[in-house]
Amino acid sequence: MKLRITPLNIITALTFAFLVASIFQSKPAGQHFDLSAFYKFILGCLILVTFITDLIFRFTLKDIKRIWVIELIFIFIAAILMLILQKVV
Repeated sequence: MKLRITPLNIITALTFAFLVASIFQSKPAGQHFDLSAFYKFILGCLILVTFITDLIFRFTLKDIKRIWVIELIFIFIAAILMLILQKVV
C-alpha cells in the first residue's frame, strides 16, 4: 500500500499530539493550556471524525492532487464556519 499524506492526516496527527500532551502534562504554576475532561472527549471525537472523513475522501478520490485540493477547501470552509459560529455565540 502506498503511503499518501493528506491535509486531514496532518490535522489528525497534530490534534492527537495535542490531546496526548494535554492528558499527560504535569501541572506547573504557569501552565499553557488546561482542558477539562469534557473538552478532551470532544477533541477525541473530533479526531475520530477527521480520520473517518479522510478515509472517505481517500476512497472516493484516487488522484492525490485532487485529494489535497478538496481537503484543503474542506479545512478552510470548516475554519470559516467555526469563526462565524464563535462570533455568533
